[in-house]
Amino acid sequence: MPYFDLATMTSPQIAEHAAADGIVVIPIGSTEQHGPHLPLGTDRDVAYAVARRLAERMPQVALAPAIGYGSSGEHAGFAGTISIGQDALEFMLLELGRSAGETYRRQVFVNGHGGNAVPAVKAVRTLRAESRDVLLWMVTGDGDAHAGRTETSMQLALQPHLVHRRLAERGNTTPVRELMDQLRAGGVRAVSPNGVLGDPEGASGEEGERLIQRLVDGLHTQVLAWDPPYGKLGA
Repeated sequence: MPYFDLATMTSPQIAEHAAADGIVVIPIGSTEQHGPHLPLGTDRDVAYAVARRLAERMPQVALAPAIGYGSSGEHAGFAGTISIGQDALEFMLLELGRSAGETYRRQVFVNGHGGNAVPAVKAVRTLRAESRDVLLWMVTGDGDAHAGRTETSMQLALQPHLVHRRLAERGNTTPVRELMDQLRAGGVRAVSPNGVLGDPEGASGEEGERLIQRLVDGLHTQVLAWDPPYGKLGA
């Protein structure tokens, strides 16, 4: 479906869109290991897909390019992981919010990586203290924590050609809340040598599509809960 893509529009087009009570949505992901079978950009892919589908539903939403780096220090020691750390991410989101706020009165950050949560909350808190209208929405779910059935299913729905199913392995299936002390001390490698927290067995594209649609519904609901005119226009 067509949607308003910020990166492909001209400055006059964006000015017109923003003037009509437009909203800019900025996906935030990471570049980090996702076990032996999923691509490093999985968090970015999911955040971008949810944000894009929101833009497809709501013509007043402009989709900004995704941020592909985040705070992924807990995945250090696995090849390919690139982390910019919490301080750098907080500063980047703060400056992005200030700059985007020169055009769009309202902004939504869609965060796809749990490790980004603390710096994202801090940045949004500062932006709000500066009287900017910013919403932070997190990709959350009830499934396994990392590179298990949940993320494997969503990536199968989005980009099945990037999922190496024959390499998929069960990881540590202990609930994350019981692993937090070890994770804080030694990162993911200390509790899961293959980088998986969960079990990808049973993953499917059909399940992934349902999960993604549930996330989009949740984000849509949050945006509609903002003051008018969004509830009226997006209903």
